[in-house]
Amino acid sequence: MIIESGGSALRNKGHKSSLVASRGHMRMRKAALFFAVAMLAQATVSRLPAASLAGVTLPDTAQIGGTTLILNGLGLRTKFAVKVYVVGLYLEQKSSDPNAIIKADTPKRIVMHFVHAATKNQMTDAFDESFNDNTPDVRKTMKADIDRLLGALDTLKEGDQMIFTYVPGTGTTLAINGKEKLTIAGAAFGQVLFSVWLGPKPPNAGLKKGILGQ
Repeated sequence: MIIESGGSALRNKGHKSSLVASRGHMRMRKAALFFAVAMLAQATVSRLPAASLAGVTLPDTAQIGGTTLILNGLGLRTKFAVKVYVVGLYLEQKSSDPNAIIKADTPKRIVMHFVHAATKNQMTDAFDESFNDNTPDVRKTMKADIDRLLGALDTLKEGDQMIFTYVPGTGTTLAINGKEKLTIAGAAFGQVLFSVWLGPKPPNAGLKKGILGQ
């Protein structure tokens, strides 16, 4: 009886040891799996592609207050075969409908990254021409606001950025190299401004298709 009892005790100890080892092995497997998933997630984040065009890379998202905008597309502005700037359009949700984008009273942003220098006079003439081409009627009723914008433009060199941000209830803000130049209130002006790139006569057709993701 003593021998049998001892054998039973040994068997119980062996079973418990096997169970503990099995549980330990499972914990190690779970830890290894968790580590692998974490590393994969980190690698995926680090590999998130920022869009590039003509040697310019713009981030996939832009933060406006508490709103995250996503890059809708990139376009290239050319003039007489010269690459002038890369433009990125940021929206809350991707869209390929230019009229809907223009009319939407939602946060949106245009980022212009210059790959070639442009004087203030060249920028003023280009915007003035775009307003006349795309919104000729509104061009007259909003002359004061348009003149304010044209007056705030500046000479830009390679690598400079000019950013237009529309926020409902605030209006359209112009910033050059991170410095805010002015804000023009009202949704109507925002529509006129975004028509420069999304209207019937954009600077060039390829630019419009690019920022629409087409």
